[in-house]
Amino acid sequence: MSKILVIDDERSIRNTLKDILEYEKYEVDLAEDGTKGIEKIRSAEYDIVLCDIKMPGLDGIEVLERLVVLAPDTPVVMISGHGNIDTAVDSIKKGAFDYIEKPLDLNRLLITIRNAMDKSTLVTETKILKKKVNKKFEIIGESKAITEIIEMADRVAPTDARVLITGANGSGKELVARRIHDQSNRASGPFVEVNCAAIPSELIESELFGHEKGAFTSAVKQRKGKFEQANGGTLFLDEIGDMSLSAQAKVLRALQESIISRVGGDKHIKVDVRVVAATNKNLANEIDQNKFREDLYHRLSVILIHVPTLNERLDDIPLLASHFVKQICGEYGMQEKTISEKGIKELQKINWTGNIREFRNVIERLIILCDQEITDADVLKFAAPLKSNS
Repeated sequence: MSKILVIDDERSIRNTLKDILEYEKYEVDLAEDGTKGIEKIRSAEYDIVLCDIKMPGLDGIEVLERLVVLAPDTPVVMISGHGNIDTAVDSIKKGAFDYIEKPLDLNRLLITIRNAMDKSTLVTETKILKKKVNKKFEIIGESKAITEIIEMADRVAPTDARVLITGANGSGKELVARRIHDQSNRASGPFVEVNCAAIPSELIESELFGHEKGAFTSAVKQRKGKFEQANGGTLFLDEIGDMSLSAQAKVLRALQESIISRVGGDKHIKVDVRVVAATNKNLANEIDQNKFREDLYHRLSVILIHVPTLNERLDDIPLLASHFVKQICGEYGMQEKTISEKGIKELQKINWTGNIREFRNVIERLIILCDQEITDADVLKFAAPLKSNS
């Protein structure tokens, strides 16, 4: 049952609202002035607050200003018999969801409450979704190497310094990039990922910088590229070592001048983007073979972070196993399984050439094929059936 707090110094209005809202199946609390309303907000959670503006002591606007700090996600509907358009505008500017004049129109009141309830529900669902997303991209581990990476990421995150992340396929480079974004001042902006290895060289420039209508045969309409889409946020260039030299030249210019041009256009577009890049290649060797621009490398590598392979952090396997068991069982809606101590030891003996990606797949396989407790025998049987476990 949704819970509503009514703050009003007129007893008749408080009781009338209580009767109406309880008839509509809402749970209602009452407060006769702003101070008592604030006390109730401190001690309980409400889905909506209805607050009179003109009250002795703390007036409604002062209550609103405090509620915005105390309960920022709770919609506040201001009600008043002494207001005007300026009062209404002032209320909305200071964070009120809506403003209703007395005498209250019952239909208008109930519609406003339903709309506010929808907003409250949406905010709650968004928070839950964000928690799930953040959990999905959480860096798991307590080994020295992982602790140092987390500390480095958190230290550089608040700056706009460009970061180059190196490491083998499946080692978790994207997780480091996402942590840098989530801990940065750009966290509310977009995080846009481009896998440079997955896009044909003839299309990479269009993907990054966009194109104008008619720029090439299939360009039937104008399209914004990833640089524009990431404006105000972070652009993650994954596997940048696979990018063509011509695209590298354009990326270098974009980093130098914060300006791009769409393919087939001559208009200069200003962009505010933080670039984080990653590669599984040795860029020093690529530079020696004239496959990667040295000047671009120096632009990208203000901060260098190397992600170790899973074989270099075997002590993290118990934590990783627990994390993935919980995550995967949750996704399948099944009771959480356990892995025996001997099972964990067998997992630590495997040569993890596919790193975290391979490890997660193996845990998922064990969850599907094994009983409630996954044993060492299960690991030997199912973890790596196509190769030696040595």
